[in-house]
Amino acid sequence: MHSKSQIDQLLRQMSDAKEIPGVVAIAATSKETIYQGAFGKRDLSKDVAMTQDSVFWIASMTKAITSAAGMQLVEQGKLSLDEPIGKVLPDLASPQVLEGFDANGEPKLRPAKKPITLRHLMTHTAGFAYNMWNGDILQYLEKTGTPAVTTCQNAALKTPLASDPGTRWEYGINIDFVGKAVEAASGKRLDAYLRDHMFTPLGMSDTGFKITDDMRKRLVGMHARGEDGSLTPIPFELEQEPEFHMGGGGLYGTAADYLKFTQMILNKGRGNGNQVLKPETVALMGQNHIGELNMGKLTTAIGWATNDVDLYPDIVKKWGLSFLINTAKTPEGRSPGSLAWAGLANTYYWIDPARDVAGVILMQLLPFADKKCLEAFAGFERGVYAGLDAGQKAA
Repeated sequence: MHSKSQIDQLLRQMSDAKEIPGVVAIAATSKETIYQGAFGKRDLSKDVAMTQDSVFWIASMTKAITSAAGMQLVEQGKLSLDEPIGKVLPDLASPQVLEGFDANGEPKLRPAKKPITLRHLMTHTAGFAYNMWNGDILQYLEKTGTPAVTTCQNAALKTPLASDPGTRWEYGINIDFVGKAVEAASGKRLDAYLRDHMFTPLGMSDTGFKITDDMRKRLVGMHARGEDGSLTPIPFELEQEPEFHMGGGGLYGTAADYLKFTQMILNKGRGNGNQVLKPETVALMGQNHIGELNMGKLTTAIGWATNDVDLYPDIVKKWGLSFLINTAKTPEGRSPGSLAWAGLANTYYWIDPARDVAGVILMQLLPFADKKCLEAFAGFERGVYAGLDAGQKAA
């Protein structure tokens, strides 16, 4: 069966059956788009068909873009991967580690054993954690009245570390600090920096922290998955006048725009006729930067936001700057050494330099790592590789 019709059939079937809300998927080689499809509705409470140019909250898919911006400044010598980042961000000059709570529930803090670096931040080894996967940090925020990071308030970034820098991989607010470092080193706010140095050069005209009037006409609604598996539209929108632009999760954008970013990685830093990163920088970003450490399972502490996350449990997983790296071939056919990550509302991408292919699939529902969404992603990815294999056989 031809892979395009195979993918179409799966995504249409799943959205028609309301197993997933609407979905947009797109895949490409470094040179050309090889698949695109849009199925279902933008919002299950409205009768508006999903379109290729629909706008999604891409959440943590923001991270790779913010890290790429950070690497532009590393290239220029304005940031360093291994100098203490406290020199650039005074708030990180003397980090504290949370060592649990005393009998009265007061947090017990001690100074971190070593300074935090930009490399630690980009690889999620600085010690910062997200409250939704770390019960101690959740308790700390509640006890101290610290706002959650999604409020985009500066106070949200004043949290202790859950472990010493460089000692373990733990997913957290690290890339928000990378965004702050980009601002400090460039003298521009993060939205303006990304616009001038990433989005405009790559032709990503439908991506930004602020939802423009034009983007709003195409905005996809958020949905919640109930206990019984049913989907309900829910109100959801990030602060549109934020105190800080959330480099770890603030962007809204389209599948086609994000694909341009992934193609820039496949093309060794080049896109839309512009070289935004040096080829050697892109190669560096795709390498393991956590040594013997591994990415482990994320266990949920906030059920409405995320399920447990245990991607490819049988494969050792490393981290680059700032990508998940699989060290063995996945069941879908992704090559070892490929790059990937996702966004909280069930948006996913992968970049496979060995096979010269990348794909993006976007949905809008919580909690994250939804079983049906992961099925849709796996089926899409399998179909893309089936198409590549068929093409190679034909050739």
